[in-house]
This record gives sequence, C-alpha cells and structure tokens, in this order.
Amino acid sequence: MSYEGIGSISEKIFVVIDIGSAYTKFGFAGEFSPRCIIPSEIKMPSTGIVRKIADYQDKDDLFDILVEFVFMLYTKYALINAKGRAVIIVESLLCPTIFRDTLAKVLFCHFEVGSIIWLPSHLVCLSTLNVETAIVLDVGYKEAVLFPIYQGVPLLNAWQALPLGSLAVHSQIKAILKGENYDYDIAEKYIEDIKVRTCFVTNLERSKQYALNKSPTPCPGLDYPIMGHQSVKVSGKLRETAFEVLFELDNDYQSVTTMILDAILQCPKDMRKELAENILLIGGTVMTTGFKARLREELLQQLESDRYKDKLFLKTFKFHSAPAKENYTAWLGGAIYGCTDIVSMRCLTKEAYLKDRRVPDWSNLQDNKLQNVL
Repeated sequence: MSYEGIGSISEKIFVVIDIGSAYTKFGFAGEFSPRCIIPSEIKMPSTGIVRKIADYQDKDDLFDILVEFVFMLYTKYALINAKGRAVIIVESLLCPTIFRDTLAKVLFCHFEVGSIIWLPSHLVCLSTLNVETAIVLDVGYKEAVLFPIYQGVPLLNAWQALPLGSLAVHSQIKAILKGENYDYDIAEKYIEDIKVRTCFVTNLERSKQYALNKSPTPCPGLDYPIMGHQSVKVSGKLRETAFEVLFELDNDYQSVTTMILDAILQCPKDMRKELAENILLIGGTVMTTGFKARLREELLQQLESDRYKDKLFLKTFKFHSAPAKENYTAWLGGAIYGCTDIVSMRCLTKEAYLKDRRVPDWSNLQDNKLQNVL
C-alpha cells in the first residue's frame, strides 16, 4: 500500500526535460538538480548505429529517434510509466517548429502523456534568481543565443544568435593540433575531454600577444592519454587559445562580446543600464575557467572602440551567479515553474492536441490574434 501511495503522489509531479544539441537534462519539478544529464543521442535498435537527435533527416526520421530516446529516459533513468503524466519541455525560443511538433506527437500519441507545457529557456532561468530583467546569453554546443528580458518579457527585436559554441571550439582544437603536425583524426569525445580537462580562457593581455605573434611564455603543456596506449601532446598555446574563436571578430565584426553590446543598443535607452548590470550566462561552454572574467574585459574594451563609444554610455557590467551549474540553470528554472499553478493552467492537454493535431506557437499569427474584440 505504501508503494501505491508514493506512485499516486509522483503522478502529480511534472517531468522536466531540457533537450539540448549535445546533452539532455531530465528530472522532476521541485528538485534542485536533474536526475540525469546524458548525451542527446541514442543507439537505434534497428541498425545498431548511434544517432544524435540533432542530426535527423526528416520528420519521420526524427520521430523514430525521439521515440527511442524518450523511451530510454523514462525506462532507464526515471523508472516510471509516461502514460498520463504531465511534462515540462524547456526549450529555446528559436527551437525549430518541426522539432517541437514531432516531440509533441511522440509524447502524446506514442507515450500518451497527459499534458505538456513548453517553457522558453531564456525566460525561466531567471526564476532561479527571482529577477525579471536581465540579458540572458546561452552559449551551448552549436550556437550562442541571446535574449534581453525586461520585466519578464523577452525583447524579440533585440535577440542575437551566432554559430559560436563548443562545436567552434572543437574545430579550433582540431586545427591547432593539425598545425602541430598531428596527422591523424582524434574522436570527438576525446576532443571534448581535452577541452574540458585542459583548456581555459586566457586574459585579454595575453590574447593580444598571441594575436600579434609575440609568443608570450605559454602555460605548461601536457600529454593527454588516448585508449591507454596513445597520447596527444596538448601544448600550452592550445590550452590558452582554444577559446579565442569565441571572442575574435568575424568578417561581420561580430563575436560573443558584440552580441551583448548590439542587443543593448537595440533596446530603449532607459533599459540599457539596468540590462548591462544584470547579465546571466548559461550553457555548458560558459563554465570554462576564465570565461566570465575575459568577457568582462572584452566588454569594457569594446566600449572604447569607435563602434560603441558614441552610442553606449555604460561604465560597468555586472553578472549574476545562479544557484546551479550553468549547464542546467534553464532546467532548474523549469523545475521551479513546475511547482507553481501557472503551468497547470497553460498546459496543452492530450485531448486538446488530438482535436487539432497542432501545437500553439508564438510565431504563428493564428495563435496570437486578438479574439472577442468588440
């Protein structure tokens, strides 16, 4: 009888899922951390090939991948039955419609969940700080996405996105290794491990010296073992310069730094100071040692450039520290929202979905038009 009571209580708790390009966070509302953080990939039983969720070919292919992946989440990590349960999906505002619609079809039609609510990651992460105004910069695996939030409302006209994330850093590491006469390919999992265990973001002064080929005294290099019998020489220069790709200006004079400044410029003047003093960094890439300090240095330097000195009159930039690791701050925000009444009022139920076979979307005028206006 005690087990039955626990089961009935758990059925009322929202399942919180945050599917990223590289990693997925899964857990329950009200908890302070995910039950699991796993790679967003699945070994397909039909072919035995490991498939990444983000590398789907079409809608049907994505459906098959998500069915196997969600089944693994519920049976291997949660040990619960998905049928009839409520689900919170934490996603970016820029999530492709095909992904949202296919995930809804998988959850409602295949697993028969009771209801789903989609929460924007850039907005819900502010609930972990109890603030309503901030610039939220998410530097993930494939891209960096920024949204200014003012009084709980995302300013869609000022959003920024660049293909700068862990994938760009991995490409930089491979390029440096190739330049140091490594003529064999290193698996992606080892590249990521080299990045996490050995690399860091250097300060602005040393970065300038590397850019001018002045070759400052590098930090110590090391040997990284591969499969127990091989090793890769990770030079001090590689350790310091792997993340420079995030701060270097591209052909359009854009970088992670200019994303913040350009977003502030596109906001009304009376918001700019408050936004500059409330910056929240999320995503696994920003967890790198030295990232926040280097970003602050870059912001102050860019303020003195001709591009911004006559437009932005800011003196300081302040960063928040969320009560969670940056890679699951958005998930924690979803878990907090799951304990409130607002999610139960705004959920899409299975009955409503089966009636229209569509998911309401903020970018669709059909879901944003005024109704019953006299």
